[in-house]
Amino acid sequence: MSEKSQKKQLSAQLRTEDFGSAGSRRVIRSGRIPAVIYGKSAPVHITLDAKEFGNKVRHFSETTLLTITAGKKEFDCLMKDYQEDLLKGVFRHVDFFEVTRGQTLRTRVGIVLEGTPVGVREGGVMEQILHEIEIECLPKDLPEVLSADVTGLGLNESMQVSALVVPAGVKLLIDPESTVVTVKSIKEEVPAAETDAAAEAEVTTGAAAADAKAVE
Repeated sequence: MSEKSQKKQLSAQLRTEDFGSAGSRRVIRSGRIPAVIYGKSAPVHITLDAKEFGNKVRHFSETTLLTITAGKKEFDCLMKDYQEDLLKGVFRHVDFFEVTRGQTLRTRVGIVLEGTPVGVREGGVMEQILHEIEIECLPKDLPEVLSADVTGLGLNESMQVSALVVPAGVKLLIDPESTVVTVKSIKEEVPAAETDAAAEAEVTTGAAAADAKAVE
């Protein structure tokens, strides 16, 4: 098994007793983390090794397909959420969602921009409009992110969803003409003092014209 595959594997123990807040505290004190796998039927309660999870969690996103082994059972899961006590440096709970191999799933994946646009080097500003996108695919085809090379974007240009690099087997559930990122020119702003002076001059000129008309 490759190192990358090992990072997506978690060892667990089935939890069949000692539930509730007090039970969870005892689990945490023993060096483990209470966790639940939701999905096909009734929730499956497990505990994870706190050290293993802490070493691997930085490699997980909501679209990382994980294999959790508990005894003789294996669960293909996505990590949906976890609770961490930063002050004490402990994980308090983890939620997983089980997926079925061969069954299409629908989820959201992040969009990562690669490169520096030509327009930014020319003084423009890049603005990312879409940060994630909904997709549909089989678990085996699930990408962790979708990438977009923005190097060629010039001033006042944009990139649409249709330009994203989409792996085989992945269906995008969004209008392909939706804008992902734009590069805009920076408009020169007139200093406030100059704006106020211009407004005052306009008022003075208008008042003078009115007085002249009244004299006539």
